Amino acid sequence: MALLSVSLCSSKVPPKSPPLPSKSLHRQISSLPICSDSPPLVRSLASPLALCESVARTSALALLSASLFFADPALAFKGGGPYGAGVTRGQDLSGKDFSGKTLIKQDFKTSILRQANFKGANLLGASFFDADLTGADLSDADLRGADFSLANVTKANLNNANLEGALATGNTSFRGSNITGADFTDVPLRDDQRAYLCKVADGVNPTTGNATRETLLCN
Repeated sequence: MALLSVSLCSSKVPPKSPPLPSKSLHRQISSLPICSDSPPLVRSLASPLALCESVARTSALALLSASLFFADPALAFKGGGPYGAGVTRGQDLSGKDFSGKTLIKQDFKTSILRQANFKGANLLGASFFDADLTGADLSDADLRGADFSLANVTKANLNNANLEGALATGNTSFRGSNITGADFTDVPLRDDQRAYLCKVADGVNPTTGNATRETLLCN
């Protein structure tokens, strides 16, 4: 009997190591409130999970806020073009120096641009719709396809400017402007504006080689 007892005792299977917590257990623990008197195992498992969830929630809120900022039309619809959104549309930019800058398709709609300097600027397709360009310097500027509809371009300097294909519909006025060497090819002008410009037209555009009077279809 003694031998039998020894044999039975020696044949006992060693106790297995406790199994690792499963993923479902992690989720259950992470949902538990963590207090100072919680068991050490709960605190050790739940704290990293809670931290990760907190970081994830913070990141998601940051992304949501950013998307709302850029999607809000009130914030995004302010300008356009390479000079920077929100700085040229509907602004008072009197006397500002834009000379020599590349401002392709820049939006200057309804802006006040009195005595602004655009000398030699690339303004291809830019919009000056209903803008005030009184006394502005647009000499040597590339204004092809620019929109001057309803704009006030009186007393401006358009010397050697290239306005091929520009729009000048409505009450656009060029009265008192220097148009020597300007190219008005395919610019739709009111009859009274064309007649006025033909009285002062002179010179040849150095870029296109076109005579100003010819581009205005003067008789």
